[in-house]
Amino acid sequence: MDNEEFLITLNVPPSLEEAIVDCLLIFEAEHGFSSFPVSAHDHKNEGLSASEQVTGRQRKIRFQMYIAKPDLSELLNRLKNEFSGSGINYWVLPVIEKGII
Repeated sequence: MDNEEFLITLNVPPSLEEAIVDCLLIFEAEHGFSSFPVSAHDHKNEGLSASEQVTGRQRKIRFQMYIAKPDLSELLNRLKNEFSGSGINYWVLPVIEKGII
């Protein structure tokens, strides 16, 4: 495998959900992207409400999208420019294999 495609994952505050959808729609290709609610757990209490501190979790929206290598840096630059300081966590992994079963 040549790892020319990547999976980008974003954990986004719910208040930014629609803005991220709009941003990702520009980049989605043949694969589209997925979004779903998740509970983020972190030992830091920065930005957590009192109830989130008690429960030990914070509601986030997770987005996952396959993206080709040439588009990855463009997407990351756009996210960093448009959402700087917004608390979005992200990670990028090479896609080793994919398909439809």
